[in-house]
Amino acid sequence: MSGDNTEKQGLEGCSCGIREKQTPRGAEELKQLKNRISRMVGQLNGIGEMLDENRYCGDILNQIAAVESALQSFGHIVLRNHMETCVAEELKKGNMSVIEETVELVRKLK
Repeated sequence: MSGDNTEKQGLEGCSCGIREKQTPRGAEELKQLKNRISRMVGQLNGIGEMLDENRYCGDILNQIAAVESALQSFGHIVLRNHMETCVAEELKKGNMSVIEETVELVRKLK
């Protein structure tokens, strides 16, 4: 291991890689996020059925594009919430390392 281990431990000091949000998601927000996930799972299952039915490749590719778009949108919603809550809270505490973490998250989200 090289460097400062606190970076690997995360914002709350957990070295297990699992962290919890400091500000809990509201019931309505959680419901909406889970509904979006359920729709994407349904779309993915639909693609599996399309394969079983030997459907036209173009139709399958259209469904793949729809799932990718839905997942990208979902990621943007979670990112916005992350910035409004987790990032803002850490910046108020003076934790500037959260900026680099956020930049890396945005880079991964593309």
